[in-house]
Amino acid sequence: MILETIVIIIYTIALLLIFIYALAQLNLLFNYLSSKKNNESCASFDLSNPEETPFATIQLPVYNEMYVMERLLDNIAKINYPKDKLEIQVLDDSTDETIETTKNHIATLQTKGIDIQHITRTNRKGFKAGALKEGLKTAKGEFIAIFDADFLPKEDWLKRTVPYFKDKSIGVVQTRWGHINRNYSVLTKIQAFALDAHFTLEQVGRNSKGHFINFNGTAGVWRKTCIIDAGNWEGDTLTEDLDLSYRAQLKNWKFKYLEDVETPAELPIVISAARSQQFRWNKGGAENFRKMMWKVLKNKNISSKTKVHGLLHLLNSTMFLNILIVAVLSIPMLYIKNEYAHLKLYFYVMSFFVISTLIFFICYWIMYRKMYGGGIKNFMNYIGMFFVFFSIAMGFSLHNSIAVLEGHLGKKSEFVRTPKFNISTIKDGWKKNKYLKKTVSIHVIFEGLLMLYFAFGMYSAFVVGDQGGDFGLFPFHLMLFLGFGYVFIKSLTSKV
Repeated sequence: MILETIVIIIYTIALLLIFIYALAQLNLLFNYLSSKKNNESCASFDLSNPEETPFATIQLPVYNEMYVMERLLDNIAKINYPKDKLEIQVLDDSTDETIETTKNHIATLQTKGIDIQHITRTNRKGFKAGALKEGLKTAKGEFIAIFDADFLPKEDWLKRTVPYFKDKSIGVVQTRWGHINRNYSVLTKIQAFALDAHFTLEQVGRNSKGHFINFNGTAGVWRKTCIIDAGNWEGDTLTEDLDLSYRAQLKNWKFKYLEDVETPAELPIVISAARSQQFRWNKGGAENFRKMMWKVLKNKNISSKTKVHGLLHLLNSTMFLNILIVAVLSIPMLYIKNEYAHLKLYFYVMSFFVISTLIFFICYWIMYRKMYGGGIKNFMNYIGMFFVFFSIAMGFSLHNSIAVLEGHLGKKSEFVRTPKFNISTIKDGWKKNKYLKKTVSIHVIFEGLLMLYFAFGMYSAFVVGDQGGDFGLFPFHLMLFLGFGYVFIKSLTSKV
């Protein structure tokens, strides 16, 4: 029974880690709800007074953005801020024809009196972090706003964010992402669902209690002196935003999160694009845990609770590995349960951990209700959305677990950009995108095998035991079958 014991131990540890993470999410929910009762006011710059209006720089790090570049530049040119206090840096690492079209478009905007500069590099050293660092060398702004190529800030965006820097302890102001193509497909709906939870429960829940949050790489503003004091941008992880965020907060800089300021953006509409984005985010999270863990633990200026939340925050992506372990071992556990009657008490205790799913269900419902309202109809829609989201999220668990393991093991890889589409209603427009990855990863084959594996898990529910089957894990295996099936089939067909 040595093999069975090993399976039980690993399964139990993974379940416990998921439960601890769920409890942390529940704590963030309580923080989120309590933050709604506190309407804090703080000092702010008076932007109607030219003497008090600070100089701001907008940085646009771009790389081969043929489909969204014109839209980005035209949108940024509309930002309402005193022209003599604003500059725009287009940090262009492009290697295709967009380098010329962008140059020409910038020249047109310059004739309209806009202070916009086209900054290029001869190599992509440090990728996005390297481009941001290069631009910082000549940036005139006291405050640095950053937007990725698919973001469309509203005209008053700077006027709603910059005033908070009157508080000299604030190093970053981050805004909430919106989604211009939320309802384009099932894939965009589940991405929006997950991001909405991050930008409500997690960001507010942490920020409201002074715990560490992260600049999300875009749609935020940095104090230039904060960037320099924290050690400037570094390209040794795939999530340079999370890295600099932690280094800044470890040096006692405060972050301000604005849930009420929404910055619209485009979600990936093709699963290959979503896969590359997920891989980068999850591997980067693991890399930053490896880089920051001891710095967080040894810091004497932060509370124990902030350290716990910080470590769990850095371990966010590692939850996919625990989910994959629980999923894969759940079928052997089903047979062990029905083979060894003396373990009956253990399985009764383990059934308690279904509460983890209940906690996630409640947390996401609070977020969903805030955006769409309550009522029976919305609750029923939410149940369906939660089922689909959890199924597909588990379907990504192998892909994301490989990313996490590479991050923890220190395997380096290039920064792979997420292809942008500039599409909202034309269903077939994505097919012509020249940046789409044409090859299928070997990981997809294993996702197909896992789909069959969990089909076997559903079959097993009917044949184990002497009482006509054991259907306790059947819903779990059904979700896994559907999730891996969705990811496998969509990855092979490259459809939205």
